[in-house]
Amino acid sequence: MRPIIPDYLAEVLGDVEPDASGEPAGYIPELAAADPDRLGAAFATIGGEVYGVGDSDIEFTIQSISKPFAYALALSDRGFDSVLAKVGVEPSGEAFNEISLESDTGRPLNPMINAGAITVHSLTGAEDLNPAERVERVLHGLSAFAGRRLRMDEAVCASEMETAHRNLAIAHMLRGHGILTGDPRPIVEGYVRQCSVLVTTRDLAVMAATLANRGRNPLSGDQVVPETVVRQVLSVMFSCGMYDAAGDWATQVGIPAKSGVAGGLIGALPGQIGIATFSPRLDRHGNSVRGVSLFERFSSDMGLHVMEVPAAARAVVRSHHVVGSGPGALRVLRLQGGIGFAGAERIVREAEEIPSSDVRVALDLTRVHSIDDVARRMVLEVARRLTLDGHEVYLVDPESIIPDPDPGDGGRVTVVDTWNALT
Repeated sequence: MRPIIPDYLAEVLGDVEPDASGEPAGYIPELAAADPDRLGAAFATIGGEVYGVGDSDIEFTIQSISKPFAYALALSDRGFDSVLAKVGVEPSGEAFNEISLESDTGRPLNPMINAGAITVHSLTGAEDLNPAERVERVLHGLSAFAGRRLRMDEAVCASEMETAHRNLAIAHMLRGHGILTGDPRPIVEGYVRQCSVLVTTRDLAVMAATLANRGRNPLSGDQVVPETVVRQVLSVMFSCGMYDAAGDWATQVGIPAKSGVAGGLIGALPGQIGIATFSPRLDRHGNSVRGVSLFERFSSDMGLHVMEVPAAARAVVRSHHVVGSGPGALRVLRLQGGIGFAGAERIVREAEEIPSSDVRVALDLTRVHSIDDVARRMVLEVARRLTLDGHEVYLVDPESIIPDPDPGDGGRVTVVDTWNALT
């Protein structure tokens, strides 16, 4: 059978290819010389499959797409309190190179605009790193997200530094407010080197999939950053990643995203997929024209908007029945699907109806494919309270959906592979 996803990607690329509106970034000579007709797209699943079509293996510089990943590294290296003390999380509603600082603190409004990204670069790695070591920390971190060793484009780096007057001005203002504590120029140079890292569309899809996969690279299996960091990064990407077009993006596309002025664009849909596109022609916001069109199509065709979620599963409890009779009878709650808070609440209500005369109770997780943290805690609390009410509680969990279950004070649960073994 012919593979479906590459055919779909090729079809969608063909639909947007005739759009010749927009221009490559003209304020950086090396980017202005880019081939405007380049066009590529890639999907990377959290299961480790990568699908690329078009110019998906052509290298280009990551530019501002490095911002969420550097932010993740800074949060991991310095902790939330240290980073949030220097960089806010509020949308600016302004272009990426505006001087958007809080009037009272001098903090950049968020890490996705240049003022915030320059500050974030200064917060990556240990505090005592020199500029070269800090750049290496960022390069190592970006490479971990991509699953391969990346390199920098020295020509683009030199070209950007020749025109970095605005970024240098921003950095000096940050130094004046005490947000930056070192010499501004090496920090800007490091940030420019960060933006000059070469990637392919496939690389970017894998990097986005690492965010979608709670910080674990789906190719290497490495946990690049903690899950708590990923939640913070994706939240800021959703509200701030597309600059002054963030509101339109959130409503029309609805995928946490980040663009770069070389023409790259990424989106990370938690628990599902990382998406990347490449097309150098930019709109007035600095976002790829055809990239935006591609994401609009992907979101519409595949229902990827984060607010487009399945209806709460009434059938989390697949069945609720008694097997056998008399003292050896077993009441079985057979559960299924992915369980979150709403599903766990349904399980709680079912458990509340269990008669005290039913001594043995089994919660069957055989058909459950995932359970989030709050649902896990609620299910274990059900087990604890059933124990306190005099029931013998069994957890049928052949795939260890709830590893090492601990119901807490007074609770007791026995794990088995199948409820049939109990009858």
